Amino acid sequence: MKKLLFLFLLSLASLVGCAQTKPIRHTVAKGETVTQIAQKYSVTTSDIFRLNPDAQAGVKEGTILLIPPAVNAGTKPKKQPASSEGAAVYVVAAGETLYGISRKYEVSVADLEQANPKALTGLKAGDSLVIPRGKAKADKPKAAVKAAAKTTTLHTVVAGETKFGIAKQYGISVAELEAANPEIQNGGLQIGFQLKIIADHAVRPAEEAPKPVVVKEEPKKNDFQEYTVKPKETLYGLARRFDMSQDQLLKLNPELADGVKEGMVLKLPMNIRFSTADKTVSGLAATLRTTERKKLVLLLPFNISKIQGDTLNSVSSRLKTDKFLNMTLDFYSGALMAIDSARTLGLNVDVRILDSQETKNASAVATLIQQENIASADAVIGPFYQANAEKVAELLAKAKVPVISPLSKDTGKPYPNLIQSMTQEEYMRDGTYNYMVSKGNVLAVVDPKKLSIKKYLAENQKQVRPVPFVNGVLSADGIRSMLVKDKKNFVVLETESTLMIKSTINALLPLTAEYDIQLAVTGPNETLDFEEIQVANLVKLRLLYPSLTRDNESADATIFEREYKEKNKIFPNRYAVRGFDVTFDTLLRLSQEKSYLQTLETTVSEQVANKFDYEQKSSGAFVNTGYFILYYDTDMTVRTIDN
Repeated sequence: MKKLLFLFLLSLASLVGCAQTKPIRHTVAKGETVTQIAQKYSVTTSDIFRLNPDAQAGVKEGTILLIPPAVNAGTKPKKQPASSEGAAVYVVAAGETLYGISRKYEVSVADLEQANPKALTGLKAGDSLVIPRGKAKADKPKAAVKAAAKTTTLHTVVAGETKFGIAKQYGISVAELEAANPEIQNGGLQIGFQLKIIADHAVRPAEEAPKPVVVKEEPKKNDFQEYTVKPKETLYGLARRFDMSQDQLLKLNPELADGVKEGMVLKLPMNIRFSTADKTVSGLAATLRTTERKKLVLLLPFNISKIQGDTLNSVSSRLKTDKFLNMTLDFYSGALMAIDSARTLGLNVDVRILDSQETKNASAVATLIQQENIASADAVIGPFYQANAEKVAELLAKAKVPVISPLSKDTGKPYPNLIQSMTQEEYMRDGTYNYMVSKGNVLAVVDPKKLSIKKYLAENQKQVRPVPFVNGVLSADGIRSMLVKDKKNFVVLETESTLMIKSTINALLPLTAEYDIQLAVTGPNETLDFEEIQVANLVKLRLLYPSLTRDNESADATIFEREYKEKNKIFPNRYAVRGFDVTFDTLLRLSQEKSYLQTLETTVSEQVANKFDYEQKSSGAFVNTGYFILYYDTDMTVRTIDN
């Protein structure tokens, strides 16, 4: 079925191109660059990269490139324009940025990017840059600047600043900023935090990058807004949601020191953004509004041009080895099922599916947005890679088009129109602990090597008690002394040590006759799949765990599985189900009385296997916090807990 899907896509590509002249096949000569080849054929490097995505990583002698037909009337290359001869070529050194190089040659960053499209995806040591002739005022970089030493300064974060903005201010990349400050790699910035800036002194003069001043005056009363605490919220979760530190929240709201309570009214800075709407759980299908026609675009990485240019491998052979292509086709097959279901419901939505020509470091999204008028869409699903989804969100931010990232768990730039549909593990861990604390006595068997878990529990889950170790060995007597009768006792495994897990299970099994005990984990733990860990024992202890997906035996889920099997001759895998759930959820949200973004604030949706419960961050961006808490029941079935 995958081969048929892909042949269908290839046929579409051939139909589109049948009225045009065939692309020219150019064999790269020794020493030739993509820029030189583009000049020979009077095309742009972007035109070449569109048909040859791999060329963005450089070309070698003997490589065959497809030259786009729309811009070459004949088959002979034109002579290289005289104006481009003698352009300077600069080899990038470690740690350099486009901004720094532009200052060295006194050209604009825009001119450098136009002459070197590959630089849009970032620079690395050894890259060759073409310095546009007529733009640079010197063929050589200024000696004084070239010799400038790296210096370190401190930057104090103020409200509203982002990693991208700070990096740009000092002429460095976000990666360089994070490398100098590892603590910000997996999270946002905190107001008042001091960042180390390591950069060339020459590219950050005081008049260009003034050090921000932190106003220490006490805010006036009208500088605050109020937020009412919802059920099950914690200090840790509130701080994460508002991109503030717990100390900052406590300083503004000292009453939090006595615990977070539902209904508390908190003071927050005016620049913090959040939703105050009460959410309802809905299938969305009962509140459809189809009078207004909506437009949805899917940007999926089929990479058709790359496969058409592959003379060594057939489609069938690629399907056997290309995991990324298989994942794309599975997601696509599920999305098609969602589109069919939308037609059955009579939804008034036009759907376009475009090839994002995507790799981890590059894509064709900028060209597609311009050529396909994607800014007129009501929502966009894709691309798959986080960096490419962020690029689409950036380009569509002005038009306020929501961009749904369907598969990435990474966090990056918080664009207000970027929707992270994959729930991050930290939300599942925090929510699982909160559930257990609300239901009983919670103990944690923490591997001594897991210092980050110890810190997390000490700072954010003070009601969870770590089980003691005696001379590095788990204390069975210690576990027994911490159990409470007439109350549910959760024992959490925060370890991947097979020996520690087996010791915990062996200590707990004899105690189940006296105590109500339930074993738990708060995230993925592959050790539990080892043969040494008997599933029967996990069932006896009713293992509890969070999951992005659940087994759904509802009528709608059964119909989806049956129809998918009939159409594709195979049962849907997780990527096919994901493709259906993300696409169908988006189609339903577009077909409501409220706007798409308003439905994110007010409505929790559960589809075949995934839950979509969006939370608005202080940046304005939305992240999915939906997940399921599951457990093994004693009859060997997996059941869902209402959390």
